[in-house]
Amino acid sequence: MFSFEVGSLLNIAFVLGAGLVVSIMMIWVERRFLGFFSDRLGPNRVGPFGLFQVIADAVKMLTKEDWIPPFSDKFTFVVAPMILPIVMLLSLAVIPFGPGVGVMDLNIGLLWIFAMAGLASYSTMLGGLASNNKFALLGSLRGAGQMISYEVFMGISILGIVILSDSFSLREIVEAQRDGWFVIPQFFGFIVFMVAGMAESHRWPFDLPEGEAEIISGYNTEYSGMKFGLFMIGEYIGMVVMSALIPVLFFGGWLAPFGLEFGNEIFSGLFWMGAKTTFFLLFFVLVRAALVRPRYDQLMSYGWLVMLPLSLVNLLITGAVVLYQAG
Repeated sequence: MFSFEVGSLLNIAFVLGAGLVVSIMMIWVERRFLGFFSDRLGPNRVGPFGLFQVIADAVKMLTKEDWIPPFSDKFTFVVAPMILPIVMLLSLAVIPFGPGVGVMDLNIGLLWIFAMAGLASYSTMLGGLASNNKFALLGSLRGAGQMISYEVFMGISILGIVILSDSFSLREIVEAQRDGWFVIPQFFGFIVFMVAGMAESHRWPFDLPEGEAEIISGYNTEYSGMKFGLFMIGEYIGMVVMSALIPVLFFGGWLAPFGLEFGNEIFSGLFWMGAKTTFFLLFFVLVRAALVRPRYDQLMSYGWLVMLPLSLVNLLITGAVVLYQAG
């Protein structure tokens, strides 16, 4: 029960606990990095290097008035913020972080990820709809259109990987990269997946459902206290899931690059998987610091006129090459 095997209590506690801790710490990391990129300090007053700022913010959210608008659909208003962190944690549960490290080992793990991504859109839609606020409604409509659209491109972009690995299992996809990372033959699929992943997780520059300059705060305009905190931590867990999924699909997961394995296979795998995930977490932060937010019509046009053709061409070429090699 307490052995380090997939599905053991130790694994469940380690993966979900680490996912939550990293998600919470990324709030501080992002603020510090954005401060560095903007030539300012960032949080630096509460605790050493401002480390306790996240705790102070959590205490503030927990102690704020839990206000529910009288004009809202109260049950849906309360339930909507809970959906996002729950489905993101369920997505995290199927990601393999090392040999024998993971909560679940599903042979349809990739399909599970997309099922959870589809459910996550309900959090945005229901939150805006239940608020009975025109700005929240606009934000939820933006979020629904953005997430459903970019989910299409994301799904097509990884079909090339499914063809090359001949599996929907994330562990088998990692094992199939022992002879070379999929980012090389699937470079265009990787680009589409990265862009679609940012749009799916509402990360800057694709945080248009929360466009402060246009629609106040979008679908979470009426939310305060810990309900707003649930939306916030759900997005950060989503960023962790995406940053862990990219190495699994394109960069060999826990497999060491250039044969640089060391010590125990599990510790080596956790180290390299952690290093790759950290790289993409910091890349998400760098993108926020470097790029500007597009208009919503530009976002949708870019998706359907650029991302869709690119993902389809990538799938077509991959299928043709595999068929040619098979004779």
